[in-house]
Amino acid sequence: LVETLGETLTVKDGTVATAERLAGKVVGLYFSAHWCPPCRQFTPMLTKIYQDLTAAGKNFEVVFVSSDREQGSFDEYFGTMPWTALPYVNRSAK
Repeated sequence: LVETLGETLTVKDGTVATAERLAGKVVGLYFSAHWCPPCRQFTPMLTKIYQDLTAAGKNFEVVFVSSDREQGSFDEYFGTMPWTALPYVNRSAK
């Protein structure tokens, strides 16, 4: 996945190495955007599943792949998510 997603992923407090964060995990790519009402309805449901799985010790990670049109929208929407993200500046990798 490093070839596809790049060397680093965004987390709340900065960045993490993609290979290290995703090693040995089942990974879900979540294509979504702040401006998408169905996406915004689904995000809380996915958050619950993510929290349940990780609390149970499952090796699971979600990577948010944004279709937001500006950094501010990305930041606001990603702020509601407990997982990692493809850095906004790398969104063309999608």
